[in-house]
Amino acid sequence: MAGSTIDGIGGLLQRVFREDDGLRIFLQAVAHQVLQTEVQQHLTAAPHERTVRRQGYRNGTKPRTLNTRVGSLELQVPQVRGCEPYHPSLFAKWQRSERALLVACAEMYFQGVSTRNVRNVLERMCDGEISSMTVSRVAAELDEKLGEFRSRRLDQATWPYLMIDARYEKVRVEGRVVSQAVLVVIGITDQGRREVLHWSVGDSESESNWSEVFKDLKDRGVTGVKLVVSDAHQGIRRALARHFQGVAWQRCRVHFKREMGRKVSYKLMKELMSDLSSVYGSWDRVECLRRGQEMAEKWRPRCAAVSTMLSDGLEDTLAVLSFPEHHRRKLTSTNMVESVMKRLKKRTRVVGIFPNRASCDRLIGAQLLELHERWQVQEKIYVNMECVN
Repeated sequence: MAGSTIDGIGGLLQRVFREDDGLRIFLQAVAHQVLQTEVQQHLTAAPHERTVRRQGYRNGTKPRTLNTRVGSLELQVPQVRGCEPYHPSLFAKWQRSERALLVACAEMYFQGVSTRNVRNVLERMCDGEISSMTVSRVAAELDEKLGEFRSRRLDQATWPYLMIDARYEKVRVEGRVVSQAVLVVIGITDQGRREVLHWSVGDSESESNWSEVFKDLKDRGVTGVKLVVSDAHQGIRRALARHFQGVAWQRCRVHFKREMGRKVSYKLMKELMSDLSSVYGSWDRVECLRRGQEMAEKWRPRCAAVSTMLSDGLEDTLAVLSFPEHHRRKLTSTNMVESVMKRLKKRTRVVGIFPNRASCDRLIGAQLLELHERWQVQEKIYVNMECVN
């Protein structure tokens, strides 16, 4: 038995190093081993093993293709009977976002939407055209998983910190291509872990759209919010005042600096940013306000808009100073959620123009679900909630 196993491994290694697609062959062999291990755990019994723990029986295999960066893997997926169906994690986890992208591209193809990359994406991911029946089946499967994720209860923890942001995508609505806002909320639990709490696609960042988001969060059990970090969009601020009364609001310092930078010429930009860095060089609120006042006086003769913006908005960027020192650097801006938005953009720009809101929502949701699961499995504590000084 051991000899035959060694011979099998030796033959596999010879193929890996001799053949041009050796890496694909190796990955295919590993995937088959994963499938056999998973089905054994699913049945709680090895092949031909007689045991009272057995949950069901093997029932042959079914061919299925797994598309990867090294080529298509032709796999034989084990089938079972007499128990719950076996669903390979290889397909369910590794390809969720790719399946969402497939649906988005396929919908474009069938509806005649012209984008430069659609045909290449379909050929690369699907090895050719796909049928409308396949599209419908995959879409229904994704929508069910995303619906469960987006409606899950959130009362298993408290959420002291929320970070919110939005980006815009091109979507075809009633025959016209329009910009649609993608609203995203990331929460930090009382254990210091990050979770994706909500996303939605709407016409804009209006007060009504953000109000729907915040109402949904509260209905699902979000409590204990102490600080919300966002840019200074009026829709966000009005909705926060309505649904999170008494919660501190931290205006994103990065957005604040960008907005101020647009008020001066390129020649003055370096000096302006240096002065702002000096203002934020202290963790003491009174000192920051004093420096800000001095900066406002300095810039008033040269650029009244900068002076006015400092006087009106600086204090909103200092709300974080009321929170533990070890938390502040993570909470002064929305940089974290902006990095999430860049991740989304990397995938959505392949599509270009979405054929409808559902397609956009599906691809965004699949990406966020994948990121959320990675945070839960791989990430260390994002904010150390035990540090209070």
